[in-house]
Amino acid sequence: MRIGLFATCLGDTLFPEAVKSTAVLLARLGHDVVFPPGQTCCGQMHVNTGYQREPVPLVRNFAEQFGDASIDAVVMPSGSCAGSVRHQHEIIAERYGDAALRSGVATVKAKTYELSEFLVDVLDATDVGAYFPHRVTYHPTCHSLRMLRVGDKPLRLLRAVDSIDLVELPEADACCGFGGTFAVKNADTSTAMLQDKMRNVATTGAAVCTAGDSSCLMHIGGGLSRIRSGTHTLHLAQILSSTRTAPHVLTEAAR
Repeated sequence: MRIGLFATCLGDTLFPEAVKSTAVLLARLGHDVVFPPGQTCCGQMHVNTGYQREPVPLVRNFAEQFGDASIDAVVMPSGSCAGSVRHQHEIIAERYGDAALRSGVATVKAKTYELSEFLVDVLDATDVGAYFPHRVTYHPTCHSLRMLRVGDKPLRLLRAVDSIDLVELPEADACCGFGGTFAVKNADTSTAMLQDKMRNVATTGAAVCTAGDSSCLMHIGGGLSRIRSGTHTLHLAQILSSTRTAPHVLTEAAR
């Protein structure tokens, strides 16, 4: 299968290892991974902040970059960006686009997936040959849980990882408090939600808190680092790409 990899803004600027790990994993599973060089932001942050007309050029570019018929699937290490492409792009195209944009958006929407749902639903794979001998807890991000409804797919993938010690996160489905600009506009509420999430992570004794969105991991990881908790945040793709021959090595502070 020829897979178009979408890096996402946060992946490109702050968390490139999550993007690289996605490419490594998909290639290891025998697929041809391509990276359309003209890709840009998907426009999610504009729409979520109330600017619906402004991201039209971004939506159009996304459809053009990934609409190539030779690309069988579009995969990204982000539930929020996948949710934007699958739901928000159609709304924007209907309200402010032309017939060509609506057609392009529909084409790309039909083949766009968040990483865990692509692995489980499309490739029918839960054991991807990963090895990660650490205690891990999983935070289900809001967009993946509520917009994409990925359910327990990430957990099914994690349970199949060799030597992992997977522990349940209390109140796992509670939001971490990030929400993009929500964390800026409602800082006090966001911080209170983050404190609840960090407290629950701490009860697990996990060396690693993982999730399918770098944005949530940025928020949770920032809080955990400030209190020097010793718990590391790591994208799901980085755990799944780790193998016995090429293991992911945690920093000393995370052990």
